[in-house]
Amino acid sequence: MAGSFVTVACPDCENEQTVFEKAASEVACAVCGHTLATPTGGKAVIEGEVTDVVEAR
Repeated sequence: MAGSFVTVACPDCENEQTVFEKAASEVACAVCGHTLATPTGGKAVIEGEVTDVVEAR
């Protein structure tokens, strides 16, 4: 399975969280609950600033 893990800064609370860029389910911020990633069938729609690519393949 090709894909990368990215660190995303939440637009509401600035919490940084690592998510899979091809997320198959909705990913919410662990602090405030804002949706960070929405699945699309391919790469997820990332809401927030991608600050780092943790693991690139």
